[in-house]
Amino acid sequence: MVYLAKTPRWLKKIYSSCIWDFYSNQDKVIYLTFDDGPHPVATNFVLNELNKYNAKATFFCIGKNVMAHEDIYKKLISDGHSVGNHTQNHLDGWKTDSVKYLQNVDEAKKHIQSTLFRPPYGRIRRTQLRQLTSAPNDFTIIMWSVLSGDFDQSISKETCLANVIDNAKSGSIIVFHDSEKAFGHLQYVLPKVLEYFSKKGYAFKNIAIV
Repeated sequence: MVYLAKTPRWLKKIYSSCIWDFYSNQDKVIYLTFDDGPHPVATNFVLNELNKYNAKATFFCIGKNVMAHEDIYKKLISDGHSVGNHTQNHLDGWKTDSVKYLQNVDEAKKHIQSTLFRPPYGRIRRTQLRQLTSAPNDFTIIMWSVLSGDFDQSISKETCLANVIDNAKSGSIIVFHDSEKAFGHLQYVLPKVLEYFSKKGYAFKNIAIV
């Protein structure tokens, strides 16, 4: 499995219309994001850990999972976190016809009330991107600057933690996954990330573009 823990500048330039970070913000703020939920075990674990530090985050939800766990979705919002659209069925934009892809995003919109969008796998065609960011969709596309790799079962939980600790800084958007696949790493890494950066005076905020 090939991926980069730290997003390179050249990739940000190629997709310059997307938000990759908030580095221009001089405050000591980190933006935690969680993809693929809600999940009855993983998401509730995340909420409990965030609550310990009065931390806010942004959850990019899959529509079918919202339908299955609507109570958890509502709790995300009532707890003051942001939500975003992650398609209805976790589609890969590179491998999916654009008409089908956009229809799938529209289906997710019925269940996810947000104009934040993150493409699954970070894969999206330029035509899809243009259509999602223009009327009537007007999505703000949120990517990331740090990828934890919590989904990668071939790496150790210590490596996953190092991916975050070594690369995150003020303004970073960090990706975790509140999913069954990632939960083994997540339950080790997330508490340590929250503790580490809290001790250094960082706050954790949600992405509040709606």
